[in-house]
Amino acid sequence: MRPIWPFLRLSYGQKLFLLATVPLLLAVAGISVLVANQSRQLADREIRALEAQLIEAKKAELKNYISIARTAFINIYGRAAPDDYKAKLAVTQILSSMLYGQDGYFFVFDYDGNNLVSPRQTYLIGKNWRGLTDLNGTEITDPLIEIARSGGGYHSFDWAKPSTLETARMVTYVVGLQDWQWAVGTGIFIDDVLESVAAARAEVEERVQRTSFYILVITVACLTLVFLSGFFITVRERRLADAKLKALTQRVFDAQEEERGRVARELHDGISQLLVGVRYALDSATRRLKNGDDRGLESLDKGVAHLSGAIQEVRRISRDLRPGVLDDLGLGPALKALTDDFSARTGIETHFNTVVFRNRLDQDAKIALYRIAQEALTNIERHAGATTVSIDVRGHKKGATLRIADNGKGLPQERDASARGGLGLRNMQERVEQLDGTLRIFSSRSGTVIVAEVPLSHILTPETEGNDKTRKASA
Repeated sequence: MRPIWPFLRLSYGQKLFLLATVPLLLAVAGISVLVANQSRQLADREIRALEAQLIEAKKAELKNYISIARTAFINIYGRAAPDDYKAKLAVTQILSSMLYGQDGYFFVFDYDGNNLVSPRQTYLIGKNWRGLTDLNGTEITDPLIEIARSGGGYHSFDWAKPSTLETARMVTYVVGLQDWQWAVGTGIFIDDVLESVAAARAEVEERVQRTSFYILVITVACLTLVFLSGFFITVRERRLADAKLKALTQRVFDAQEEERGRVARELHDGISQLLVGVRYALDSATRRLKNGDDRGLESLDKGVAHLSGAIQEVRRISRDLRPGVLDDLGLGPALKALTDDFSARTGIETHFNTVVFRNRLDQDAKIALYRIAQEALTNIERHAGATTVSIDVRGHKKGATLRIADNGKGLPQERDASARGGLGLRNMQERVEQLDGTLRIFSSRSGTVIVAEVPLSHILTPETEGNDKTRKASA
């Protein structure tokens, strides 16, 4: 039957190439999109800020023009009555003559919508322009009058430029002469501002496209490098394949010996806590001796004692790399031998209790509980300052339980519970978790209790036990 998926028909090298390139392509695509979006967003914020600044400058310029115009006719307006025709005519003449730039001028509408002044677009004069809108439907005259009634303000709309008759965006500023019911204003075309903004946006887009092109070039170069590297590695591996196959058998034997040596070396790591204690003691002694503290000698003595303990621990671990009694007689006798040796070595009174039951724990559970007991006794010897230790192991309908209690000073309470006891307690926890069991620790100033529970799944059934001819009954 032929494979359904094309991926399954690929060679190992092709699969490896795909696994190397697909994440790279996805990452590059994501980076490209992210860079483009971030660049556009940043540029858009900057462009909007620039546009706002330019328009505000235009508005300030409009206010200045209106101020100049008011200065020109304020004396006439201030002395005239609301129906003074001559004064109004004089003011319209003044405003009609005030032209600036290529398209700048002043306009006047009365509050009824009649245009009174429009020097550059005279066809507006004398006509009523209420309801006037631009090409986009934006109202022009009515908002200008309402703004003038309220005192003054800005209004924007599209309007034909007097010089070219082309429609462009215009910003106006209008004030009201309330006595005469006039809306006086002027405007500035901001097409130059909009052109600048459009040019900036085009430049940003070009920059984003250029960056994307650079990313694409770099990606192609990386893919080429990956392909060439994979090609040369494949060729080299094929040349070495025969030599590796010839040496495989010898390497298996060598690996067995190396593994045995590695396991023996790793067992030496059990002295790490002792060596840390030595280091702390020596550091403390150094600090105290430098400060002239006589207790430095005490710390030094402690370091020497810890070092002696470390030497003894190395010898003991090397000798007891794996106790034969654990395999031959089971967990109970192995723990009994362990506690007897502990009591003889340390002088600490030790009590061991167990319920007489057949050797029903599987191999993983036996090793884990034995190592937990070893670690606990080591911690008691080094840190607890206990005079009495009790160990109880028993099987029950929920599994098996190992309980170790001492009357020492307990674990430090100021440290985090997960870190108390350092690596030793973490090793215990990991061993129990691998068996899906639980480890509970109760500590106070009057002592510490460690309870390790193994679930029923690690208890062998009688049928399993009966089929194992090499298994021996034990207490």
